[in-house]
Amino acid sequence: MVQAMRPTRFEDIVGQSEVVEHLRVVTAGYKNNDGVMPHVLIDGPPGLGKTTIAKALASELDVNLYTVNGANVRSIKNLLPYLMGIAPRSVLFIDEIHRLPKIVEEFLYPVMEDFILSIVIENKPESIELPMFTLVGATTSGGSLSQPFYDRFQIKEHLSFYSHDELDLILLRWDYLLMMRT
Repeated sequence: MVQAMRPTRFEDIVGQSEVVEHLRVVTAGYKNNDGVMPHVLIDGPPGLGKTTIAKALASELDVNLYTVNGANVRSIKNLLPYLMGIAPRSVLFIDEIHRLPKIVEEFLYPVMEDFILSIVIENKPESIELPMFTLVGATTSGGSLSQPFYDRFQIKEHLSFYSHDELDLILLRWDYLLMMRT
């Protein structure tokens, strides 16, 4: 069996202990109550584990993970396939969420608040009810999000740089995993 290079569970993540512990407690509470976890914004410099934490969060909740990069979303229509196909209680992870155009941010307001997709079909406004899900956004530039968009994330986590000991442990694990793959 080939082991994944990126940790897939909270217990395997090195560093970010306060963030991981907070999310561990919250995810356990929502998973045990069959609830939907609130929307989460993870911010911090590149390479500190935003994507890893988002993937581990979905894994801990035992739900589907849908991933999109904000840099590739130029209009609302780029998000529609994800929203129309999302399974109940899933995680929609938008990496580089700060790169979403303002019109897409505003489009997401009713989606995040009421799980309603407001679109126009054949010149008629339509409201489509979506299953409840958790939006997880990752950003290196939290200050770039508009305040109304930022405020719609109920959980906001900031990642810090790794200590020397954490970096040593990450390198040891990386070396071990590379050795196991050969």
